[in-house]
Amino acid sequence: MSVVTSYEETGPCLKKLTIEVPVEAVEAEMKRVVRSFSKNVKMPGFRQGKVPASVVQKRFGEEIKQEVVDRLLPDYWQKAQAEKELDPLLPPRFEGLELEPGQPMTLVALVETRPEINLGELGDFDLPKGDADLSDDELDEALGDLQRHHATWTTVDRPAAHGDLVIGELIDITEDDAVAADGGDTAADEAAADDETADGESSDDKAGPKSRTEPLYAELGASGVDEELTLALTGRSAGQTAEVTRTVGDAERQFRAEIREVQEQDLPELDDEFAAKFSLDSIADLRDGVAQDLKRSKAQKLRAEREKSLLEQLRERHPIELPAGVIEKENERMLQDYAERIHAQGVDIEQAGIDWKALAGQLTPEAERRVHDRLLLDAVVAAEAVELQADELERFLSMIAAQQNQPTHQLRQQLTESGRLEPLKAQMLREKAVRHLLGEDESEASEVATDSEDDA
Repeated sequence: MSVVTSYEETGPCLKKLTIEVPVEAVEAEMKRVVRSFSKNVKMPGFRQGKVPASVVQKRFGEEIKQEVVDRLLPDYWQKAQAEKELDPLLPPRFEGLELEPGQPMTLVALVETRPEINLGELGDFDLPKGDADLSDDELDEALGDLQRHHATWTTVDRPAAHGDLVIGELIDITEDDAVAADGGDTAADEAAADDETADGESSDDKAGPKSRTEPLYAELGASGVDEELTLALTGRSAGQTAEVTRTVGDAERQFRAEIREVQEQDLPELDDEFAAKFSLDSIADLRDGVAQDLKRSKAQKLRAEREKSLLEQLRERHPIELPAGVIEKENERMLQDYAERIHAQGVDIEQAGIDWKALAGQLTPEAERRVHDRLLLDAVVAAEAVELQADELERFLSMIAAQQNQPTHQLRQQLTESGRLEPLKAQMLREKAVRHLLGEDESEASEVATDSEDDA
């Protein structure tokens, strides 16, 4: 017997169903719920378990009604879903509930379903090419970075040069707009400047400096140091000052650098003693280890570039109408992830003054890309018959369980109870689909994202 009395597509992914639960099923469930209430409720003047059904229904009518709905709804939603062969991306949203004595229960379900995707060409992708071969210059540069990371700094009595560390204060001396507009100090400023205390301290001294000051730690020529600052400080010694113009936001501001100290780098020798810092026997072992790390890093970077290019071309070949609700939920998850990250860094979310609505707008294109990718890869999984081997999930769960220092069966139970196991399997299948499209050997290791509790 059909439980769906009306069905319409209100959008490319949104379906609207009116579901009817037969009156016989409603009355039978109502009796069971009333009987359960009668056994358990306590009411003045009645022994527990002996409260008449009519009294229970009058006293707990709304609670009983809700209990009946909660019991019937999951089963009849499953029947409606099977009847219309729906593939929901999110749990349905119910509205328009009608439950009256002697009548069928009716309600409307709004649900976003997987869009129909007709896959086209799945080959001949124009992907970045390269290899993980390492040049001597790349290895030498990496070893040099390692040297600099473990270098010590020594104070020197000479002008600062490229590679030196300049320490001091950087003072914003930009003239305020109000002062500039007046053409100079006001009479009140002049009076304050002449106001000396008995011990010779001015009122400004007691109030502290008006200029904004920040610590100065500038390694001249380093990538994170403004070129203007490097040029201004080069050739200056401790005790000297230098003025520099820097762009702050959309405006240029004047700063005075007061140099307190100049230090030079003392690089360690690349020898066996240096290798011992890394629990290695020789510098040759260190070179081999750095080379392996670099090759692995280059291979991972190339792999990421190839996957990114593949997905871009896959999206271009298969434009589809995206489910708005799924995008909204993905956007919410990205905002939650962002909030958790900055909270972990010590930021007070309530006091941070974040415009969450504006941030959500900025994240929407990325949310759309993620949902588009997932839907297309799911279609590839189905079309190309991509499957998980019997032991693949177990190996992955064992790896994660070992990282979390818990038994594999316990992790599986946690994922199952929280509803995250099936999304994890789906993500693993998407990873296999990517490897399939890239033409990679199935024996190649591939990291599977652990934050894969998505909904598409």
